[in-house]
Amino acid sequence: MTTPKHLLAQAAARNNAEWCAAMSRSHGLAGEFGELAWAAPTRTPLFYPDAVTLAPGADPDAIVARIDTAATGASIKDSFADLDLTSAGFQLLFEAQWIHRPAGAPATATALSWEAAADPDSLRAWAIAWDDGEGNADLFRPELLEDPAAYVLAGLSPDGRVVAGAVASRSDEVVGISNVFALDGGPGMAWPVVLDAVHRLFPTLPVVGYEHGDDLDAAVRHGFEPVGPLRVWLHG
Repeated sequence: MTTPKHLLAQAAARNNAEWCAAMSRSHGLAGEFGELAWAAPTRTPLFYPDAVTLAPGADPDAIVARIDTAATGASIKDSFADLDLTSAGFQLLFEAQWIHRPAGAPATATALSWEAAADPDSLRAWAIAWDDGEGNADLFRPELLEDPAAYVLAGLSPDGRVVAGAVASRSDEVVGISNVFALDGGPGMAWPVVLDAVHRLFPTLPVVGYEHGDDLDAAVRHGFEPVGPLRVWLHG
């Protein structure tokens, strides 16, 4: 029986909220899950939303009230693209698609080996490659290694350098992929080694995430299907 796309999108949104919560915890920040949204009362780490809706029909005012809009950079992930937050001082940052790949779907062959970061040094090597000189490698802290649901996956060249990678975050029904990168060739070069790692670690779980633009096209070429729209809103 085929799972309806709106349920796949809802599973992806929940997984993504759990990953945002894990990333916040690694920075010493606590968020809270409600019936319709996860939200953090203080500003979350760079690039991470202050709230993520978990089901359609969330009350925009109630969500905005749970976050700190006085802090620069507050944002909300509108997981079902059904909120209008303009009256609360938000502007649309970007639109994207939740994506889904069935469990057991074959991965493209890859020449890269992979490993999951297991200590601060390997996490740091991954973060430096992911950052590629932008100055944000400290975003990924050693505390993240304490989370049993988070796997930082490194694609390794024959000489052992980190040249591609992603983060896999496991939840009950799916495994979510984020932060996909490759130093050369973009996500199209990263997906084969990332999917190889995911299929070996979680052979029975579907793979989800979200992408837009050329990154969405690359994901579709590697077996993902778009299953529903989302929006990210930025305050101010």
